[in-house]
Amino acid sequence: MAVQQVDQTPDVDLVFIKADLQDVIPHDNDPVVISLVAAERKVHRVLVDQRSSADVMFWTTFNKLQLSPDQLRPYIRCLYGFAGDQVEVHAHIELRTTFTGGTTSRTTNIRYLVVNSPSASNILLGRPALKRIRAVASTTHMKMKLPSLEGTVITIMSDQKEAKKCYENSFKTKRGVFVVTTQPLREEGITHAEIAREK
Repeated sequence: MAVQQVDQTPDVDLVFIKADLQDVIPHDNDPVVISLVAAERKVHRVLVDQRSSADVMFWTTFNKLQLSPDQLRPYIRCLYGFAGDQVEVHAHIELRTTFTGGTTSRTTNIRYLVVNSPSASNILLGRPALKRIRAVASTTHMKMKLPSLEGTVITIMSDQKEAKKCYENSFKTKRGVFVVTTQPLREEGITHAEIAREK
């Protein structure tokens, strides 16, 4: 009988205040893009996307981290990109991942689906990871906040320069993946093509 792990994350209020806006460069619609440490290496251009139902590591990132293919585990379900196109999934891998803000950090295991698809970002951090670490992101404040295991708040600033690059480069990729779902998106009265055009 499996023993269910108890979430020992302290209950902390994650609040964005006026002071969080002081270092924000005015922007139109930049995404939240952060850095983290995975497999003991710093990874930049990590897109925080609360619409994504998966945490994704792109194949080029997997290779750059020099991870062994032996660490990959099979993944048999399909993923679908923003416009409903099917995304090729190599497998999944679980990696120790560290989130750092200032002098405080938190490390946890994150399961990434490894996909072979062009992307402006290296990793897509979706709802599973955000729920696991109880993180909240604000595009207005260009920050992500999460509780530390000591009961303090970790604040991670978005790299607005990289965020702008990611946003601009997403239009240049052949099949940029910004939303990944385990089922095709279905919105009554709106076709996938219309959604893609709006994006």
